[in-house]
Amino acid sequence: MSATGTGTGHVVVIGAGIAGLAAAHRLVERGARVTVLEASGRVGGKLLPGEIAGLRVDLGAESMLARRPEAVALAREAGLADRLQPPATATASIWTRGALRPMPKGHVMGVPGTAAALSGVLSPEGLARIGRDADLPRTEIGDDVAVGEYVAARLGREVVDRLVEPLLGGVYAGDAYRISLRSAVPQLYQAARTHTSLTEAVREIQAKAAAGPQAGPVFMGIEGGVGTLPLAVAASVRARGGEIVTGAPVTQLRRVPADHAAAAAGGDSRAGAPAPSPATAWRVVAGDRVLHADAVIVAVPAPVAAGLLRAEAPAAAAELAAVEYASMALVTLAYRRAGLDLPEGSGFLVPPVDGRTIKASTFASQKWGWIAEEDPDVVVLRTSVGRYGETEILGRADAELVELSRRDLREAAGLDAVPVATRVTRWTDGLPQYPVGHHARVARVREHVAKLPGLAVCGAQYDGVGIPACIASANAAVDQLAGDLSGVAELTANPVQSLHGGAGE
Repeated sequence: MSATGTGTGHVVVIGAGIAGLAAAHRLVERGARVTVLEASGRVGGKLLPGEIAGLRVDLGAESMLARRPEAVALAREAGLADRLQPPATATASIWTRGALRPMPKGHVMGVPGTAAALSGVLSPEGLARIGRDADLPRTEIGDDVAVGEYVAARLGREVVDRLVEPLLGGVYAGDAYRISLRSAVPQLYQAARTHTSLTEAVREIQAKAAAGPQAGPVFMGIEGGVGTLPLAVAASVRARGGEIVTGAPVTQLRRVPADHAAAAAGGDSRAGAPAPSPATAWRVVAGDRVLHADAVIVAVPAPVAAGLLRAEAPAAAAELAAVEYASMALVTLAYRRAGLDLPEGSGFLVPPVDGRTIKASTFASQKWGWIAEEDPDVVVLRTSVGRYGETEILGRADAELVELSRRDLREAAGLDAVPVATRVTRWTDGLPQYPVGHHARVARVREHVAKLPGLAVCGAQYDGVGIPACIASANAAVDQLAGDLSGVAELTANPVQSLHGGAGE
């Protein structure tokens, strides 16, 4: 077991998003000396707390999958157990074909077990096309296939365009006809390998789920916003002796002989680190600060990671440099409740095929009880704008994005009131894309990184964009430094993906 596994080493974590902070938290719990270096002036990455009209809100991701243990467990460990809250309502709609329609049930990421499950959302022709699935010959999917391509071949494009696309778009802000089935909806990928009929495969997935139902809510929020989670984790890391430095972009990451690093540590202004492990150590440069460490975890977006790894792991850097991202913006609006008549539920999704500006809207005050309780006289909504490849809309001014959102809200939900406050939060290159072959790229990156002792990677570009996925990735990276590769192997084989939201609603 390495020095970091026994708690005697110094580990530098590059990046203080939720993945980097989760890695730091796991490390300090194991007794390692940890330094977290964050380029921006704050911690949290895509988790961002804020306020509007005096109410606390999330300006980034606003919920986390509770059916996976990682996010809820970390929140509890960081002292937020009494602030965990499920959504006040799980009822949602889809704005399509000119009306808000109830979100269908009985599907797996929009793929139905029967045509009847999508009644009301699809046209009669679209419903009839689903019925042909049972009579079609087998569709070979090979090592991977695009979700949209496979589902359209089995059930018709209308299923993809009206339901699969907006559901996947809520996670990735991406294009269903590019997104990997294997990485994004792994349970459907596995079922497709063993079934000729897709609807039959979905019914089998549903039957297995019904046989072992999970208790508790599917999603969870935090009173005050999910954006408070990284703040609590950072406080916990610091309380255990970890150091977190913001405004410290790392400009160089190099391996050095261990004896050289030990000598350099003696003159380090932050000295006190144990001697590095035998063989090699790591030299990390951030501004005028030079650190030497036994191990490094790189927890930054793919383009930044590629730049840092280019000198020591050029093959991994090349793979990461090819990862594409989608940009999007969140428009948060606050209204006086008096005279406001919102539809019931937590909000709605919008299929791109309908040609609207917004891709989703969350009725935050109806979804999260704590927002409504803070000020019953104010109602908070938010919309999301922008998908993969859409650059024109995101180039518009904040005021125009607000007006475009108001126009769509008026048409979809009859909301004609004037907001008392608005905020636009832009997430440029905020969501990594998972195209066909993504799983193989991640495996290659990890294979190259594994050749360098004391180096691990984690973050949204690997195993899932949701909060539990990022934390699972961080946990696996820490375990890898300790010589335990089981977490990395499990994530590579079974991504955390599927049914959870990232910053894109």
